[in-house]
Amino acid sequence: MTAFPLTWLYAPGDRPPVVAKALTSGADIVVVDLEDAVAPDRKAYARAATAELLAELPPVPVHVRVNALDSPWAGQDLAAVAPAPGLCALRLPKITSPAEVVRIAQHAVPAGLPLYALLETALGVERAYAVATAHPSLRGIALGEADLRADLGVRAGLGAGDDAGLDWSRSRVIVAARAAGLPPPAQSVHPDVHDLEGLAATSAHGRALGFLGRAAIHPRQLPVIERAFLPTEEEIEQAETIVKAAAAEPGAQALPDGRFIDTAVVTAAQRTLSLARRR
Repeated sequence: MTAFPLTWLYAPGDRPPVVAKALTSGADIVVVDLEDAVAPDRKAYARAATAELLAELPPVPVHVRVNALDSPWAGQDLAAVAPAPGLCALRLPKITSPAEVVRIAQHAVPAGLPLYALLETALGVERAYAVATAHPSLRGIALGEADLRADLGVRAGLGAGDDAGLDWSRSRVIVAARAAGLPPPAQSVHPDVHDLEGLAATSAHGRALGFLGRAAIHPRQLPVIERAFLPTEEEIEQAETIVKAAAAEPGAQALPDGRFIDTAVVTAAQRTLSLARRR
């Protein structure tokens, strides 16, 4: 898996042909969903099909989003898929406290299995840093914006700025992740699979906030997301200039064009060049 995954493609666990297509879609990570995408009467089938899929190593990393921990299906989900050799990580929905993460990490899954917490309520966002530092097995946090929007009463919007009421929550989760030493979160999904212009615009806004990459619900969204989060040619040129200048003269300095650079600027430039290798 790339050190900077940018695309996370969800696929419903009760539709194995769709999951199979997702595995060859070019997504960096495939997330097999046992939760929202699966009707209650299909939960058992989705669970069994996913466990069968993960009995062997898949061609790309696979995460599984289990059902909410207080649901009647979560325990069965964990028992079925957590021990599977092909599982890369578990995504835990609707997390509201660090205790939930600790309980799963210590008592419900193999030791060291990577976990990702999805914060989908006001309470979850309010406790973002506590959740992010709950346990060493936690490798990332992210927002579940559909549920959060409903919890907060924020008007739904598809264009950049149309749902600015979520920007504070987005920034809160990004800051919490970085303060905890976790990677920048991936942005939540864009729900209209035909609106690629809106996807591009909201992805650019998410990148400006500090997200790195984005979840998708259809393969057609993947190249749009990747383009949005990859550096532009101009950004690459600027980063190369900064890294070369720092190598020639370590320490803070001003470039001929007037830009001031220091260690933080150089670190950001190095990350830009790392991302540019995907181009």
